[in-house]
Amino acid sequence: MSSLPSFFNPGKPRRFHYTPLYYDPEKEALQQRIAQIEQEFGLHEGEAYVPKIRKGQMSTYFKRKSQRREKASNLRLLVILAILFLLSYILLYS
Repeated sequence: MSSLPSFFNPGKPRRFHYTPLYYDPEKEALQQRIAQIEQEFGLHEGEAYVPKIRKGQMSTYFKRKSQRREKASNLRLLVILAILFLLSYILLYS
């Protein structure tokens, strides 16, 4: 009869036994960040970090970046002029 539900003698509720573990979210976040940085730099256990940026690279970086912009701008101007000449040729001589 114990398997049948009873209205008069309900069973005891089950107890929830939880033993909390110590959790430090700051330490967890720090460890994840360190692992992510090591992965980005390709570091493994025991390897030394060798930086790729050398002294004086930033001063030349801005020069190279502006030169690339100028080249792109000049190329864009030439393409636009070529299209305009082609359109004017087609409209005038067709």
